[in-house]
Amino acid sequence: MRVDYHQHYSSSLQREMSFKHYGHAGQAMIVFPTSGGRFYQFEDFGMIDTVSEWLDRGLHQIFTIDGVDDEGWLSQDDWFKRLEVIRAYEHYVIAEFVPTVRHLSNRSDSLIAAGCSMGGFHAVNFALKHPDVFRKVLALSGIYDAHFFFPDFQGDETLYFNSPTDYLFQLEDPWFLGQLRQNEFIIAVGQGAFEAECVVDTRKLEEAFQLKQLPAWFDYWGMDVAHDWEWWQKQVTYFLPHLVES
Repeated sequence: MRVDYHQHYSSSLQREMSFKHYGHAGQAMIVFPTSGGRFYQFEDFGMIDTVSEWLDRGLHQIFTIDGVDDEGWLSQDDWFKRLEVIRAYEHYVIAEFVPTVRHLSNRSDSLIAAGCSMGGFHAVNFALKHPDVFRKVLALSGIYDAHFFFPDFQGDETLYFNSPTDYLFQLEDPWFLGQLRQNEFIIAVGQGAFEAECVVDTRKLEEAFQLKQLPAWFDYWGMDVAHDWEWWQKQVTYFLPHLVES
């Protein structure tokens, strides 16, 4: 399997950002890390080995992006600093990282957004806000309500538009709805240990998808399925074949 390490400077975040590229051909997938995770996390926890068959066959290329959630969503700093990081990270992903992925993958078509836990939140949020960039989504065990990270945000504009279970219910723009109705979302969650909040958010997100008539596959796994890498390995093996290009 081809594995390349890259580093580039982000003017949005004003720092060097690292990422890894796995595979040699196929549709490009951007994988966001879990809470406080880094770009090497997906490999360290066995997920690359789990999907190596698809990579070796040239069905997918995976780009594991670095995260800055410790300075934004998870930080204890004042709101101004946290919100600046959240806005800057979105600009980095869309204006800097996506073009880099398209260049390195030699693909100009739409991308897949994926992730577990916090990465699942990012995958869904970026795909909802940029449906022309991300046409497919695989989100496992995500939290989709910004109140989880900012309990008293009281409608702050930046947080509102990064809270899918808030803004999606109010979405009326015909361009966004038209784009989203062409896209593919796979959103799954277990119902075991440490998944309770994720189940609540997933059901609320499903309600919003149904209200807006957006196609999606919401899948609720059993009471033994925990918020853990062991189960995410099983889930990605189960769902990834459904994201292969026809």
